[in-house]
Amino acid sequence: MAKVLVVEDEIDVANLVKHAIERGGDATVEVATSGAGALELVTRSAPDLVVLDLNLPGLDGTEVCRLIRSRPATSTLPIIMLTARTEESDRVLGLDLGADDYITKPFSPRELAARVRAVLRRKATAQPSAMSLYRGSRIVADFDAVSVTVDGEPVRLTRREFELLRCLVENRNRVLSRERLLVRVWGYDQSIETRSVDVHVGRLRSKLRTAGPQIETVVGLGYRFIE
Repeated sequence: MAKVLVVEDEIDVANLVKHAIERGGDATVEVATSGAGALELVTRSAPDLVVLDLNLPGLDGTEVCRLIRSRPATSTLPIIMLTARTEESDRVLGLDLGADDYITKPFSPRELAARVRAVLRRKATAQPSAMSLYRGSRIVADFDAVSVTVDGEPVRLTRREFELLRCLVENRNRVLSRERLLVRVWGYDQSIETRSVDVHVGRLRSKLRTAGPQIETVVGLGYRFIE
């Protein structure tokens, strides 16, 4: 069974999340009520997924996320942020730090459980990319080495941004709908609504600098990477 770590200082909320995830019978949940406690548990025995609140006593969720991402042993550990912060700047900060998704309170327990299942399913069935290297006029992406440069300068991407770029590049000059990207990059069922695709595309364009315009928005359809 998959192991999920829920980091939440409000016990009632933590128990609700634990029940929602465990009721499917394919995951067990351990709860940490502080950032320091979460880091201790992750270090002792890394879970398969972390559901992380941002408003924690002492070490807050953004710092916990940053520390998890900075450690080689946990740098690719999936993280879903769960928080009452609803401002776009908070979502962007969380995604910039490397969170895989962002769910705001109040939340639907069924939707939360569905997103957790999707992340765990994608983690379990992830396959190596068919493309190992892409060399364009501005972008060079080494998918095996997880390295991207634009105009010869290295670009630092989060894991999800890197996976999104790889999906767009592998399907270059073809329009990919938001729903298809959710399935291919996030592993989500199309019934799950999330703005993660749009937020990630926006951040990816910004980080790619002069190559950003190569990711086109096709109104009413989705996104396309053009050469």
